[in-house]
Amino acid sequence: MKSKTWSIRSIGKNDLNELLELYKHLHRNDLLLHDQEKLVSIWKQICSNQILSYFVLERNNKFVSSCSLTVIPNITRGGRPYGIIENVVSHTDYRRRGYGTAIVKYALEIAWKKNCYKVMLLTGSKDPGIHRFYEKAGFGKGGKTGFVAYSSDFLL
Repeated sequence: MKSKTWSIRSIGKNDLNELLELYKHLHRNDLLLHDQEKLVSIWKQICSNQILSYFVLERNNKFVSSCSLTVIPNITRGGRPYGIIENVVSHTDYRRRGYGTAIVKYALEIAWKKNCYKVMLLTGSKDPGIHRFYEKAGFGKGGKTGFVAYSSDFLL
């Protein structure tokens, strides 16, 4: 997807460092992975996994917004897969300009092209503005109830 000032593309194997820079705008107190060998190993797994897609919106060759889409094979719903969108982030200097909405809508388009019957997204935010953002991007509240279990050793 492209406009005159920005474009969206799949992230490539050489984009890890730029993605990590953008992820600094995702969670302020995120646990950092300092083990470079483990980081590279995880990135290789991500890049070679057919069900995972990472997208980036670039403006002037800078990563401005990103999200991931996982398309999960399914034997219910006539064998149609379902999708999960995660790690939606926009650089703080570029928020409220439509880039986040564009990247999420792009991920949804890809999910529909892959014949997903539904796409799910969770947010931990209680901010009504964030909820409106996801509704504007095509998601509705109240269709299902989400539950999350965290590992006992994971600190939020």
